[in-house]
Amino acid sequence: QVQLVESGGGLVQAGGSLRLSCAASGGTFSGYSMGWFRRAPGKEREFVAAISGSGGTTVYADSVKGRFTISRDNAENTVYLQMNSLRPEDTAVYYCAARTAPTTRTSPSAYGYWGQGTQVTVSS
Repeated sequence: QVQLVESGGGLVQAGGSLRLSCAASGGTFSGYSMGWFRRAPGKEREFVAAISGSGGTTVYADSVKGRFTISRDNAENTVYLQMNSLRPEDTAVYYCAARTAPTTRTSPSAYGYWGQGTQVTVSS
């Protein structure tokens, strides 16, 4: 069983930055690929970024490419999402997810464990 706890959300002005963290416990962290997803009000949950178990492969949604960076520290069992140049359309609840395989996937159905989410609000 894997438990995930996100932190780092908040209110920021457009153009600002935030760094989200997701602390994992249970299992062998380096064996899991990790993903970040988000759900905006009235919208479906969407993929944001994913990283392989080793950290050597990263994948991004087109909407965040060049602005967001996913990374992980396997010694600390933590995955991060650095978000720069934030826009009002980035406003959403952001969720961390774990997939019990080292390779990346973009579909939510590939992930078996989810955090509770952290709110990110970007004001214009």
